[in-house]
Amino acid sequence: MKINWGTAIVIAFGLFMTFILYFVFKVQSDSKYDNDLVVEEYYKHDSHFGEEMERIQNAHDLKQKPTIITMKDGVKIVFPNTFESKNIKGEVLMYRPSNKKLDFNTAIALTNSELLIPQKKLIKGRWDVNMEWQYNGKQYLTKEVVYIN
Repeated sequence: MKINWGTAIVIAFGLFMTFILYFVFKVQSDSKYDNDLVVEEYYKHDSHFGEEMERIQNAHDLKQKPTIITMKDGVKIVFPNTFESKNIKGEVLMYRPSNKKLDFNTAIALTNSELLIPQKKLIKGRWDVNMEWQYNGKQYLTKEVVYIN
């Protein structure tokens, strides 16, 4: 049997499409490959984007901003002494871009204007720290990326 160039191209396309479809089905059916969205309700989250930008601007306009420091004990969040610790309320979301299962929230409970997130809750790598807080009725949002070694 002799195969001409047209038949060879059709066979090559067919094999390539089979190869691609095999990997698509493998990734979709295997739980090892987690392909979830970053945010569960993306459109609902996106509709509040203007409010989020306002809270980020409020934090940016502060003369003295909270600082996020990585230490061997964990991640320390230090608020300036000009803030009264008892009037600060909110939470810190530790977001792990590579694995949604490692994300967690911590309520802001300050001791001496500081909050420590212990090292045992954190694994090595990149963490996005999203801190939503309010002080005297004004809302703030601070976003920062930290790397744990």
